[in-house]
Amino acid sequence: MTPPDVAVDLSIFELFKNAHIVVKLVIIGLVLASMWSWAIIFEKFFLFARTRKETDNFEQVFWSGQSLEELYQALSQRRNTSMAALFVAAMREWKRSIERNPKPSAGVQLRVEKVMDVTVSREVERMERRLTFLATVGSTAPFVGLFGTVWGIMTSFQAIAVSKNTSLAVVAPGIAEALFATALGLLAAIPAVIFYNKFNTEVARHAGRLEGFADEFSAILSRQIDKTTV
Repeated sequence: MTPPDVAVDLSIFELFKNAHIVVKLVIIGLVLASMWSWAIIFEKFFLFARTRKETDNFEQVFWSGQSLEELYQALSQRRNTSMAALFVAAMREWKRSIERNPKPSAGVQLRVEKVMDVTVSREVERMERRLTFLATVGSTAPFVGLFGTVWGIMTSFQAIAVSKNTSLAVVAPGIAEALFATALGLLAAIPAVIFYNKFNTEVARHAGRLEGFADEFSAILSRQIDKTTV
């Protein structure tokens, strides 16, 4: 009489509990990488949304016709980011220069432009912070999961060799844990790649807005220098 088939528990918890220590480490590493990736993704979502709002509000105030001196005095009393930080840095250098020489020269404009370039670089660096981790997860997680897959298949073959039994009860757990490692690798990598590309586009777009404002503000300073030198 043929014995009844033995039920095989292939739940995620059982797969992890019965997995080889190497596969367990792979799974834990991928889960942690995925959690940290999602934490970065949500943080960047809020950061870019706040930055867009602050930039829009600043541009609205800047082009409303308000005195640049009044705007500088209002903004210099608080911590600024994005375009407001660019404006404050440029105005601070401008005021320092005209305090030394009431009739500014082209060298003043050059220094202000240099300050704005440095500020733009800092703002871009601030927005790009931790994006490298997303790129790393996106490029390495599938290979880490594949490593767990290969190890799980090796474990499955060893179990077959020891038991000399090719039934599903012997083969299934090892194959399942192997595929589970691959799935986790893809689960960590796919969102990381998608949002890394999205955030890189956001950074490039915002950098373009900052550089455009820097050019416009430089033109304003150039006109001011022309008036004082006439």
